[in-house]
Amino acid sequence: MGILSTIASFFGFGVGTSIGLVIGYYLFIYFQPTDVKDPMIQPLVEQDSKTLQQMLTEIPSWIKNPDFDRLDWLNKFIEYTWPYLDKAICKTARSIAKPIIAEQIPKYKIDSVEFEELNLGSLPPTFQGMKVYTTDEKELIMEPLMKWAGNPNIIVAIKAFGLRATVQVVDLQVFAAPRITLKPLVPSFPCFANIYVSLMEKPHVDFGLKLLGADAMSIPGLYRIVQEIIKDQVAKLYLWPKALEVRIMDPTKAMKGPVGILHVKVLRAEKLRKKDLLGSSDPYVKLKISEDKLPSKKTTVKYKNLNPEWNEDFSIVVKDPESQVLELSIYDWEQIGKHDRMGTNAIELKDLTPDEPKVVTLNLLKSLDPNDPENEKSRGQLTVEVLYKPFSEDELPQSAEDSNAIEKAPEGTPASGGLLVITIHEAEDVEGKHHTNPYARLIFKGEERKTKHVKKNRDPRWGESFQFMLEEPPTNERLYVEVQSASSKLGLLHPKESLGYVDIKLSDVVTNKRINEKYHLIDSRNGRIQIELQWRTP
Repeated sequence: MGILSTIASFFGFGVGTSIGLVIGYYLFIYFQPTDVKDPMIQPLVEQDSKTLQQMLTEIPSWIKNPDFDRLDWLNKFIEYTWPYLDKAICKTARSIAKPIIAEQIPKYKIDSVEFEELNLGSLPPTFQGMKVYTTDEKELIMEPLMKWAGNPNIIVAIKAFGLRATVQVVDLQVFAAPRITLKPLVPSFPCFANIYVSLMEKPHVDFGLKLLGADAMSIPGLYRIVQEIIKDQVAKLYLWPKALEVRIMDPTKAMKGPVGILHVKVLRAEKLRKKDLLGSSDPYVKLKISEDKLPSKKTTVKYKNLNPEWNEDFSIVVKDPESQVLELSIYDWEQIGKHDRMGTNAIELKDLTPDEPKVVTLNLLKSLDPNDPENEKSRGQLTVEVLYKPFSEDELPQSAEDSNAIEKAPEGTPASGGLLVITIHEAEDVEGKHHTNPYARLIFKGEERKTKHVKKNRDPRWGESFQFMLEEPPTNERLYVEVQSASSKLGLLHPKESLGYVDIKLSDVVTNKRINEKYHLIDSRNGRIQIELQWRTP
């Protein structure tokens, strides 16, 4: 009976299973549920932001917010250069932390705090996006969103009361939104003098902490306390408007601003060559400082004279007396045609003793090339008196904050006058009908100055300054600035084109001492130009 019951049970299981599979297959094939709807397929671009955030919790900020720029290129750059950035950042961190530690340890009666190990590991941070701000000042403001889940090895050794303890930071995670300001912007590489880093909100910081080799964060309650203390301390030091300052270079040297005035008195010339058909010449002298974009200064013309006397005074701004030279050239004036150069020579400013006048007689040369064989021929002599007067320390900007302050006019400026400094920074949204190769042209008191040309650019940046020494304040004067475009080809049909202009009354700069504004260009659809004006008095 036992055998028969066993065989019957197996037979019943097999038959029941087979019948169940047949019935289940039949129901699956021939009966469809009525409460199931077909899935809706919709492109991501048509989804609303809330649905997208539910679908993709880690959407980059450049997708969620149009104000943020994508930074894939930066992440790739950091990935490749991270071994070198790691060493540079750690070196900077040591230098920054050293004075802070030296200031804090006496309060807690600690003998020393030193980095036994400091490296940021092999995993670089990533940037989810960045917002960039532009202002009317010489600065660039960036706000990147940074996420870093790294594997650093940071070991700090602490000595106190004759004992030594080590603290190790591991498994660091930092989510932060810093504000990075590069200022002032200067015309020397890397093109900014200081870096200022602020935090716009308290950072998210997560890490492991090992004390004497043991996991200190496993102590109940300690993890949250330490994390909050670090957040509060970091926020206390660097939460905006407070900032961490990293000095890159001396902005006063990078800007190469005026450091003195060269007074030149052109006295006379002797034994000049005859250039005219009637056996005479009409000489005048051009004066120019090397490495300066300002036009040359000129004496009056002495007609039909081979031994002229001028006794005329000039003042020229000096930016780098170690490298600049005073170039002096005598020309023969012609009513029609090109003026012939009769001779030239130069005086190196580094050879002058400050505040001591010096009379120099120069042999006129064919050119300033020392290997030119034509220099052996006699072309006459030029006698001048030069006096270099450097500015005193209180007349120079001492820090980045002073770079926007008003400097004093140089010594020798007329007591009732001053120095007008015009800086053409940049233009925006300028466009010509036939070409857009913009440059700025300014006219003041009948004198014309021009910036460099920028090819095929609707947003040109010049950053060029022009100076005018005035006998009296320009209260009733006007400044005319026009943006023009010059054809890059030898076309005669449209060689030049006006992109807009402004006409500025200078009475405001006399009152306010400094104006830095963007002006809407007249006769331009959307064009604007940024001009900085300074009135410096003695």
